[in-house]
Amino acid sequence: MPLDPNPPFAPFEPVDGYLPIEDHGLIGDGVTTALVARDGSIPWACLPRFDSPATFAALLDRERGGHFTVQPEGLEAGRQRYVEDTGVLVTELRAADGTVEITDALTLQGGADLAEGVACDRQELVRLVRVTEGRVRLDVVLAPRSAGEVQRRSGGWYVRCSGPGSVDLQLFADRELDVPDDDGGDGVGLTAGIDLEEGDTLALSLGWRDSAHRFHPVRPAEAVEQTVEAWRRWIGCFRHDGPQTALVRRSALTLKMLDHFANGAMVAAPTASLPETIAGERNWDYRYAWIRDAAFSVYALRRVGMRAEASAFLGWVLDRVEPEDRPRVMYDIDGRQPVPEELDDELEGYRGSAPVRWGNAAAEQHQHDVFGEVLDCAYQWVDGDGHLDEHLWERLRGFVEHAAEEWDTPDHGIWEVRTPGRVFTYSAALCHVALDRGVRLAEDNGHGGDVDGWRTTAERIRDEILERAWDDERQTLTEHLGGGHLDASLLALPLRRVVPADHPRMVATTEAVVRELGAGDGLLFRYLPELSPDGLEGEEGAFLLCSFWLVDNLAGQGRLDEAEALYDSLCARANPLGLLPEQIDPATGAFLGNFPQAFSHVGVIASSVELARRRQEPA
Repeated sequence: MPLDPNPPFAPFEPVDGYLPIEDHGLIGDGVTTALVARDGSIPWACLPRFDSPATFAALLDRERGGHFTVQPEGLEAGRQRYVEDTGVLVTELRAADGTVEITDALTLQGGADLAEGVACDRQELVRLVRVTEGRVRLDVVLAPRSAGEVQRRSGGWYVRCSGPGSVDLQLFADRELDVPDDDGGDGVGLTAGIDLEEGDTLALSLGWRDSAHRFHPVRPAEAVEQTVEAWRRWIGCFRHDGPQTALVRRSALTLKMLDHFANGAMVAAPTASLPETIAGERNWDYRYAWIRDAAFSVYALRRVGMRAEASAFLGWVLDRVEPEDRPRVMYDIDGRQPVPEELDDELEGYRGSAPVRWGNAAAEQHQHDVFGEVLDCAYQWVDGDGHLDEHLWERLRGFVEHAAEEWDTPDHGIWEVRTPGRVFTYSAALCHVALDRGVRLAEDNGHGGDVDGWRTTAERIRDEILERAWDDERQTLTEHLGGGHLDASLLALPLRRVVPADHPRMVATTEAVVRELGAGDGLLFRYLPELSPDGLEGEEGAFLLCSFWLVDNLAGQGRLDEAEALYDSLCARANPLGLLPEQIDPATGAFLGNFPQAFSHVGVIASSVELARRRQEPA
């Protein structure tokens, strides 16, 4: 079913003073992103790049977080849609006396090639306002989290921000704004208003270059037109005909907005500390690039025609790991270690869900699956006509040897638990992947290595998984070698070519995961913290990617009707813009966790590709 290009207006239903997470859209320029709420506010943006301190963070504290809001007085309802095939967002707001349309874009250079990605962005946020009906009094509020001195300068307003890593802002308007004489005091930001009638327009341009007072915007409307053209040129390479094609197409655009155009890194999500359960402590910073995400993302992107992005992400991964004796779990977009994790005591968190965390301590963990992720990336790189030189191969060969030595030792696993390590089945399985891909690379490309030893160890790992992780009484594989409870990451074993989906023990495991981790309506918990301790208090929502893995398993077992029905139900959970979070509250359907989540959109793409392939195969 196509996305609705003209969704109905809906009233606002804040909870605890916050709009639901699903009431937001994403815009991006390949360096950073912003969330635009359905009420015309921008409550989240990190400037100048994904992992910078948050300039606007009202998403995490409505009073102190900061925002950039354009809103008619007497606001009653709103709706949002994307300009077709772009990252340009339109928000329509209905007030008591009129209706306005706001077109938001993080603008791109004229003629920008998003696949090449060099110097595409302008470091500019444009908001084009048009009154479509009646008359309105429009409020304009620019209140960054660390607002300081405000000055009037050459047709605009300059806001000097304070605090570590903050940027200075300059706002230009093509009409004179009414600014109170006493506005612009330190720590306040800028509040202005303007009266507009039907047909009137207002163009606002916000810049944050290193020397903001020297920033001169290109004509805003022209900049937005160039941005629309750039997005449409890029999506022209999309190739896919399968279930939910419109949502798959939007998912590709969403992943591109999470892509750092210049080097191919892809952040897991553009946000930090959106809670996995309301009032819980499971709040993480996802504005980094995980090696784990690369193999899944590249597989999905290549199969819908986005080969340039796939190759760029693969190349970024291989460049990051080549100098290292042991690959890290994640990196910032420059390929460096993320900043140390710290708590922000000044912000209350979304709907009071403290703590707010910046940085991610999982960067310090040992996770053995990273060996398999890197080798799978290398295998896909070569399969896509990439070349492994001898120096890189020596490094990769070392990772294969690490996998052979460490597969049966404790680590912190795919879910990055904060308890002492355990011997996770998934981690062992990805060590199998490292060995298997190492064998394939060595044989297919003439590289040296202990091919016979690696093959023998890979076969041993598979056998150990099928025997030591098997619980005969419960008829399922378990989370650990040697037993334990259920973990939905087991559903990824067929996807990584470790155990076939139709293997009797995998079929039984699929049934057990649904039975024991099912949250209703096709949703799955990734594990149950009370049975599989992770070092944290409380519960979490249902993890969407796991349900897409279930789709793939059902398809691999020949249960296509069930798989397609589940897939359609998962896609129906996207918001009207086609965006998905990390997790879903099973009781209410509300979005939880960081948003939008790359993994969830990878699931949309990969499962559609799998279903289409299965339907096309001979019986």
